[in-house]
Amino acid sequence: MRRTDREVKDEKRIRELIELCDCCRLGFCDEGKVYIVPLSFGYEDNKKTFYFHGAKKGKKIDLIEKTHRAGFELDTNYALVKGENACSYSAKYSSIIGNGKVTVLTDEEEKIAGLKSIMKHNTGRSDWEFKSEMLKSVCVFKLEVEEMSCKEHL
Repeated sequence: MRRTDREVKDEKRIRELIELCDCCRLGFCDEGKVYIVPLSFGYEDNKKTFYFHGAKKGKKIDLIEKTHRAGFELDTNYALVKGENACSYSAKYSSIIGNGKVTVLTDEEEKIAGLKSIMKHNTGRSDWEFKSEMLKSVCVFKLEVEEMSCKEHL
């Protein structure tokens, strides 16, 4: 990281920033092209794992099965800082980037845990129940973080 003065290393602060984010963008390599998809998510700090859900078929699933790898990006707290001229404008922000291994979940209990994590992040509740038919109709996958860095300019 070039601007080490903006680097965030405190795990508690990183977790706080993840909680503030509404969207996690996953980036996949697709034969020399980049495919980026914004997703709702859940995050389990103790496992350093993001959970996602979506359709069982499509480009995202094809790329997961092909590469089992993705980069990710989250950001929050954006605010434009006005200046006297174009070069003196700046921005305040918090961002997190990284990469990891992506796996489609097949175990029913693990799918439920992933969906509960997603719902907790988005609703604040984790007491949801999921019917078997629903679990069969949705794809749940996880990204196990291998590298992650966080940066803030406040």
